[in-house]
Amino acid sequence: MSRLKTIICWILGFVLATAGMALAQEDKKGCKDHPLFSRMEGYYLWTCSVGDFDAYDFIDPATKQKVTIEGKKIYSGYSEKKGLKGKHSFTQVSRNYTNAIEKLGGTFWVNDPKNPYKTSMRLLKDGKEIWAYIHIDTNAGSFHLTVVEKQAMTQEIVADAKFMADGLHTSGHVALYGIHFDFNKADIKPESGPALKEIASLLRSDPKLRLYVVGHTDNAGGYEYNMKLSQTRAEAVVKELVNKHEIGAARLTSGGAGPLAPVASNDTEEGRAKNRRVELVKQ
Repeated sequence: MSRLKTIICWILGFVLATAGMALAQEDKKGCKDHPLFSRMEGYYLWTCSVGDFDAYDFIDPATKQKVTIEGKKIYSGYSEKKGLKGKHSFTQVSRNYTNAIEKLGGTFWVNDPKNPYKTSMRLLKDGKEIWAYIHIDTNAGSFHLTVVEKQAMTQEIVADAKFMADGLHTSGHVALYGIHFDFNKADIKPESGPALKEIASLLRSDPKLRLYVVGHTDNAGGYEYNMKLSQTRAEAVVKELVNKHEIGAARLTSGGAGPLAPVASNDTEEGRAKNRRVELVKQ
């Protein structure tokens, strides 16, 4: 009887161990493949994470230089299923993803073509700029896929009246990034309300203060077009302050500098975003 119990216990133990190994090879709960990349056959997702706004370093396929990309970051960790150890190679895993990128019209750069365990990829799709990086571990037993969907950080803190006053006192001007316009237009977006309210508070706190309101653009588009756009945007800000916030029109003068006074390089989207701004200049 004791021998029978021993056999039963051994069988139960084997079944439980086998079930445990099977479960260990299933995708971690809540993890799923990135929609742009199909599953590499023979692997499972053992871990994953998503960050709404993060940064990661890639090698730009065009320049072969390191670039830091900010945006939504999706990390996926894949591992080979039991019984398939050694069935895949660095090249096989790498090609699975670089072929996918090329089919979508993207580009990639393998750090070392003879040993392709690190690869950066870049893709423009549906108006989004998407970067991806694969790091393949020894013998391709596991690999890591990091994807960043590039985006600018949402500006949650609006420069307040004190910040503006300090800037005007220190340097005679202050750049504002809380005033937003429709693309290629001078229509002010509703989310600009808090920044405009703070400008009005600044002017009310110092009745003698007079300001130039100056529009700035990046260098995309023609010179004449940008000069006109920056001027009409500045005029729209003045109109908003006068009509909605009851600031005296004589205290505000609009002007457009177009692309003439950049504060960053126009060679990158980050730089162009900084150059698109409204500045307050003390008269």
